[in-house]
Amino acid sequence: MTEEANAGRRALLLGAAAAAPLLAMPRGACAQAAWPERPLRLIITFGGGGQTDIVSRVAAEALGAKLGQAMIPDNRPGGNGNLAAETVARAAPDGYTVLVAGSGTIGGLNALLYRGVGYDGPRDFIPVGMFCTTANMLIVHNSIPGAGFPEIVAWIRANPGRFNYASAGVGAITHLIMEDVGARLGLDMVHVAYRQTTQAMADLLAGRVHARAMGIPEAEAIRGTAGVRPVAVTTPLRRPNWPDVPAVAETIPGFEADAYFGLAVPRGTPEAVVQRLNAAMNDALRDEAVRAAFARVGADAADPNTPEQFADRVRTDSARWGGLIRRLNLVAE
Repeated sequence: MTEEANAGRRALLLGAAAAAPLLAMPRGACAQAAWPERPLRLIITFGGGGQTDIVSRVAAEALGAKLGQAMIPDNRPGGNGNLAAETVARAAPDGYTVLVAGSGTIGGLNALLYRGVGYDGPRDFIPVGMFCTTANMLIVHNSIPGAGFPEIVAWIRANPGRFNYASAGVGAITHLIMEDVGARLGLDMVHVAYRQTTQAMADLLAGRVHARAMGIPEAEAIRGTAGVRPVAVTTPLRRPNWPDVPAVAETIPGFEADAYFGLAVPRGTPEAVVQRLNAAMNDALRDEAVRAAFARVGADAADPNTPEQFADRVRTDSARWGGLIRRLNLVAE
């Protein structure tokens, strides 16, 4: 055999050896290694202006920077997150469609409240991680007398069935918090559910509804607004940047409630993609600039966490709020 032929044979063998690992890789592994190759959609469960929208946009910007691809916010309000969840559950399991996950959707609470929910939260989604939590604050219109939370409670007791409050919908955390407070204190209050948080806010400011529990990101946006006042916060202690607002726990010992916000993807999404998305989220959560961005809107950035840790938080909250829903027989009409 000539020297040229030997050289050609060696080159052929080397090429085959180099190609063998690629041929042995599972189908789609090459694509996963390059993920993401295009922008992602972050499906937001409520409309613009509410706390879910506010914190989700902070997360989208931070994650886009860490992933090297834009993460585009996409608001899909309706049914306390049901429309958004159904959109993601039916999406291709490739990591390019991501749900802002909360207790109603991934936690399965909506299935207790709504008929014909078109997805199963625990079955149809993979939890990726939690990016922040928010405390909630009770804001009351000045047409209701009383300087503080105990005085408001006294007025409600003296006027059963006259006090109404708005929420972002049946089963929203702001609704469940008010139901929990009412049950513990024996208060007769009227719930007014809204599809759009912006309309709920407008009606509160106009005095068409008496009160609204809202996430601090929304409360920050109306801080100092004439006609309404904050009367209580749901953290165990007063917030340092709201020192004059008492904690609900000062009236109901041990009371604490916050909302969590995380990421979830459709079941069947490759594990490598889930881990890449979780790593990008945790990278963002270690970034002091990102943590400061959450703080500026009134949210508490989560510590870096795993999908399993997020799943534990989902189960804990679902047990608490699911128990309340069953005890009070809450349903969405």
